[in-house]
Amino acid sequence: MEKLIPFLAEQWILISALISCLLLLNFHETRRAGKSITPQQMVSLLNQQGAVIVDLRDKAEYAKGHILDSVNMPFAKLDKEMDSLADKEKPVVLVCKLGQHSSAAGKKLGAKGYTQVHRLKGGIGEWQAMQMPLVK
Repeated sequence: MEKLIPFLAEQWILISALISCLLLLNFHETRRAGKSITPQQMVSLLNQQGAVIVDLRDKAEYAKGHILDSVNMPFAKLDKEMDSLADKEKPVVLVCKLGQHSSAAGKKLGAKGYTQVHRLKGGIGEWQAMQMPLVK
């Protein structure tokens, strides 16, 4: 620990370059895949702007419990069905099981011209952990 501070002081250019690169990479990936939002932010986006919630899980998982008024569009069928979504200017929130597929789906929607793509951070697991309601 006593050598860390002198190292940082001597190599401040390298450290600042590394931090800048990491920030730019994070910014780039976030813009391409859509902004990650919390369940509370999703609810306010839904109430204020009428966002469309797209559940990317398969039909069996969707039937076990889903967010009210969400549209089931399994990730495997997203390429075929994404054109049936509402207006491309309307906010779209992507929900999957743990938040893994929503990033890839966000990239696909962004490439198709959807301007307001959001991902539910932690997926339906985070939604349940916050004790938010599910419809069965």
